[in-house]
Amino acid sequence: MQPVYTSAKKMFAFAMILTLLFPLGGVLLGVGLGIGQPAMWAIGIACLVCAFYGCPIGWVAYGSRRAYVRLVTAIEEEHLYSVSELAAQLGLPEKEVRNQIDTLFKKRYIVGYIRTGDGIALNENAALQERKYTRNCPACGAKVTFTGTETVCPYCGTRIEREKK
Repeated sequence: MQPVYTSAKKMFAFAMILTLLFPLGGVLLGVGLGIGQPAMWAIGIACLVCAFYGCPIGWVAYGSRRAYVRLVTAIEEEHLYSVSELAAQLGLPEKEVRNQIDTLFKKRYIVGYIRTGDGIALNENAALQERKYTRNCPACGAKVTFTGTETVCPYCGTRIEREKK
């Protein structure tokens, strides 16, 4: 699963927990005051304070994650790759779309794409690999392919080195 989807799900769970702290804190405060338990009403007050300050922050953070999810969906499923196309589809200014694309790359929410002039493109570059060398074994004459500086002939066990340049 894409990291952007995982991040959005985690932020949703966090915002939901903070939201549920409101009624929980109210109940703990009321019951604690009713039965005279200072520890219970102290926990209730702590829950209410965390919910009061954290709930808006959690939902705003979740909303920004959803904006990133929508952008990734437009790129991967709708195949929109230029900033102007993405801005038109999402109804956002081009500057904001550029900033969101930068964030997608910085947080590695989108992998397998590269930035081009005014958009993104599929990264079709091949990963660099170690060069392979082929030599004939000096003892038995077998053709041996290897990477690195040396190997051992699989037929006779003779050590074979890469040719010096």
